[in-house]
Amino acid sequence: MLKNRNVWIVLIGEFGAGIGLWFGIIGNLEFMQKHVPSDFFKSLILFFGLLAGVIVGPLAGRLIDQYSKKKILLISGLGRTLSVILMFFAIQYESIPFMVLFLIMLQISAAFYFPALQSVIPMIVKNEQLLTLNGIHMNISTISRIAGTSIGGILVVSTSLTNVYGMSMLAYAFLLIMTFFLRIEESTIKTIKVEKTKKSKSNKGFGEIFSLIRKNPTILNLFILNLIPVLFLGGFNLIVIEISEIQHDPSIKGLIYTFEGISFMIGAFVIKRLTIKFTNTQLLYCSTFLVAFAQLSLFFANHHWTTLISFAIFGFAVGCFFPVCSTVFQTSIDKAYHGRLFSFRSMYDRVTFQIVLLGTGLFLDTIGLRYMVLIFGTISLLILARLLYMDKKSNAKLENKQNLSI
Repeated sequence: MLKNRNVWIVLIGEFGAGIGLWFGIIGNLEFMQKHVPSDFFKSLILFFGLLAGVIVGPLAGRLIDQYSKKKILLISGLGRTLSVILMFFAIQYESIPFMVLFLIMLQISAAFYFPALQSVIPMIVKNEQLLTLNGIHMNISTISRIAGTSIGGILVVSTSLTNVYGMSMLAYAFLLIMTFFLRIEESTIKTIKVEKTKKSKSNKGFGEIFSLIRKNPTILNLFILNLIPVLFLGGFNLIVIEISEIQHDPSIKGLIYTFEGISFMIGAFVIKRLTIKFTNTQLLYCSTFLVAFAQLSLFFANHHWTTLISFAIFGFAVGCFFPVCSTVFQTSIDKAYHGRLFSFRSMYDRVTFQIVLLGTGLFLDTIGLRYMVLIFGTISLLILARLLYMDKKSNAKLENKQNLSI
């Protein structure tokens, strides 16, 4: 697999873009800390960008299934690169509306780019290599996150925000250039264009995807399980800022990202070996339980090492969860539907992120971090208990049917 030219292009490009993304996120947090005092209003600003991504999601899914995925990647990559220009205006005029426009354009580009990338990955490797590539891809993303947050944290105190976003723009441009060198066999795209029946199917939007999800309990449960890490991830940056203020220690932000990132890499590295001993379902349930535990343990976020251990547990858990989750999605439904499936998944993630983001900002302003994590952790455990009960119930029915047939 590592001799595959396309794999290296995807990984190297993603590493560069990941660094740029996290330069931008650190810049966003710094800009909002200077100009937006309320946590709720910070979450509201981020909400508008995510909402734009949700609105274009159905269109993105249809276009990805109908047209060349490489072209979609190139156009969305160009949009992401040019979006940074709006942030230069925001810095120049200290304007929140320009920042909102930047986030909207960035998220619209992402709504096309990430589902297209998820659709491309099964096209460049064999099915048995998907879990490995998903794990490596997420490790590359994590390394870029660690590097991006560490270097970005240094840059925001040593240089101007304009320079930080300028470097972010260069990283996005690097990804755009790397995408030009991808070589993908897209025979399915040509078939869809030629055959009217398939084209009409691709124009149905999410109707068929909903039908496929309802018929596939594994996929349906996966969407529900995905809520547990989202309850943590949705307000991740706001939580990090709040912990920094609780402990009166700005340096804890960098340590949290580092501990969580390294643990994520360990989880994504060992998951391939764990799949030999455990089923995908067992791994998904265990990893989401660890996420819920890590969330509840942040009740003690006023203690330095307890906080770092909580984020390390969370990092390991999602490092195990997301490669398995992506592999199940990629292998459970035919490739002809991948564009709409991953667009719907992206929309679903964005909607849940928005709700959690707004809820996190509101809770931090009202009840505080400690009680918020108790609420979110309890919700996570209730979701997990409900799914385990339903699985046990369905297995019992299946056994009864088998016994009756005997």
